[in-house]
Amino acid sequence: MAKEQKKFISREISWLYFNERVLQEASDLNNPLNERIKFLGIFSNNLDEFFRVRVATLNRMLDLKDKDSIYDDFSPKKILKEINNIVSEQQQKFNAIYKDILKKLELNNIYIINEKQLNETQGEYVKKYFREKVRPNLFPIMMSNLDNTDSLKDTAIYLAVHMQKKDGSIKENYALMKVPSVSVSRFLVLPKAEEKKYIILLDDVIRYCLEDIFLMFDFDILRAYTIKFTRDAELDLDNDVSKSYIELITEGLKQRKLGRPVRFIYDKDIPADLLKLLSKKFNISSKENHIAGDRYHNFKDFISFPNLGSKDFEFVPTPPLPHKSLANAKSIFAAIRQKDIMLHYPYHSFQYIIDLLREASIDPLVKSIKMTIYRLARNSNVINALINAARNGKSVTVYLELQARFDEKANLFWSEKLQEEGVTIINGIPGLKVHCKLLLIKRKEGNAINYYTNVATGNFNEDTAKIYADDSLLTANEKIGVEAEKVFAMFESKFKPFRFSTLIVSPFSQRNYFIRMINNEIANAKAGKKARIIIKLNNLVDQAIIKKLYQASDAGVKIRLIIRGICVLKPHIKGLSDNIRAISIVDKFLEHSRLFYFYNNGKEDLFISSADWMTRNFDYRIEVGCPINDKDIKNELLKMLEIQMNDNTKARNISADNKNEYKKTDSELQVRSQFDIYNYFKELSA
Repeated sequence: MAKEQKKFISREISWLYFNERVLQEASDLNNPLNERIKFLGIFSNNLDEFFRVRVATLNRMLDLKDKDSIYDDFSPKKILKEINNIVSEQQQKFNAIYKDILKKLELNNIYIINEKQLNETQGEYVKKYFREKVRPNLFPIMMSNLDNTDSLKDTAIYLAVHMQKKDGSIKENYALMKVPSVSVSRFLVLPKAEEKKYIILLDDVIRYCLEDIFLMFDFDILRAYTIKFTRDAELDLDNDVSKSYIELITEGLKQRKLGRPVRFIYDKDIPADLLKLLSKKFNISSKENHIAGDRYHNFKDFISFPNLGSKDFEFVPTPPLPHKSLANAKSIFAAIRQKDIMLHYPYHSFQYIIDLLREASIDPLVKSIKMTIYRLARNSNVINALINAARNGKSVTVYLELQARFDEKANLFWSEKLQEEGVTIINGIPGLKVHCKLLLIKRKEGNAINYYTNVATGNFNEDTAKIYADDSLLTANEKIGVEAEKVFAMFESKFKPFRFSTLIVSPFSQRNYFIRMINNEIANAKAGKKARIIIKLNNLVDQAIIKKLYQASDAGVKIRLIIRGICVLKPHIKGLSDNIRAISIVDKFLEHSRLFYFYNNGKEDLFISSADWMTRNFDYRIEVGCPINDKDIKNELLKMLEIQMNDNTKARNISADNKNEYKKTDSELQVRSQFDIYNYFKELSA
């Protein structure tokens, strides 16, 4: 086991070092000030989800009898200890970065102040705001009445209020109050004083007005301390065959609200007796789950921090560029029929997909629309277009994945909404997620039925398409269309497997297909031929395919990896991975596309896919990979990969010791891949 461990990095530890790359962006003085604040928010939000899912899973494994021998050769107990140490170190860095940002804001006459720093005029403004906007959303719970904590949300922050009487004539009391940051902004911009601008957090607005809330008790000392806890968010779906899939998901969501706490964060200045009371009420006994923090929590809200400075406080806008094949097209179908088209978000607009669906909804030649949906925008025009198509008499079928983590509730809502409008909804089965991104439109042209297919690496989500870097192929290729229809037929037949020769579909063939491609490069290398592989992923975790990459490296295959998040492979280790180099790019956009390049003796095969190289994507999800046949699109993708591999500004070297060192090159030219790719497509669209 120890020998195997040396070949891999723990996935949890690798993820934490990815999140540290986000923290590096918050510390980068070259980033605009408000963007640095947003990266603090992203770091915080990422960490919350990490505890809700990965740490929760490790805690569950501690309950197993054979807990030290089943989890990827790593002991859960040891990993949890290492997690706590790393998170503690990162929190110290976080606090230092935040203090530095506060100083930079003050240099620009922007001040974040607390309730004790308000002058009389500001105090009156805060009181008025509190009465009109905040107080209607406050519902305190007296601690003595708090017998059931099931209603407390782990995505929220609470103020634990300690109430006392100076002379001791009234027994001290305690209350708990949710900070209503969903219905009220976390940030209140105060009236400008001369050239100075002020912001106060909602937490401190409430602190300033505590007497107004608890006036009836006649206490004269009131102090409030921010607390937050994180629950196990994994859904437990039972195997009761008498229940529908929707019932199982609904019950699972109810269970999530009751998940056991895996982390309890509190203000380090909280009195010991109040901390003890809260720990007892929340049933958080393990000291390892207790984290002493600063005054403020839920920094994810800082993603929406107001810009009180200049335009220089934010990234230079990069509006979506027109695609040369679609910019002046009267019909998107005609444009696709003429030539394969690839959209690269966010460099191109997702609006083209909405336009395609809109055109399909009113085109008399269109007979059917089939689509997979995993995550949707809050106000989804995709849904509106599908409903419009159904109203126009089209046959519309949607596979809507109800197990999309943290989007289950929204997807249940959309499922019901679509069904009400006459859209056929296909529900899945527990344990097998549909993660592929497919849109198939069948159109009768003359005596033939032609297929228009969209295969993408990212969700049909117009919100995330503005910040997630993804690739989306539009094609009239009949082979791809016929096999996309097989994928939907598989859903409709309750996952009866089909044979595929063009698309690469998990869990049936994707693992074996890419292993064959790697083996081909190994054979070419051993024959003295040029052999090269480039893989771009969010996460590289599956140990079987990593061993195959190690084997390819040993044979002399040159392997380049661009991995945004988790990478348990150890690159550039003598005798293990001499020919493997890996980088991670964290910048303005979130790198989300999955690309696979194999030199193949000069043929240069290139694929896109919805799947990362993780065991779940290979074996427990429906994923679709697609070959890229169009030479122009292939050249576009190869150019993007070349730019990213030459990035010497935002690329970090992934290493076994997770140092997150920025990649250096011999070139004196600064390469910032996301900005350079934008300029590349800007030239193409001219």
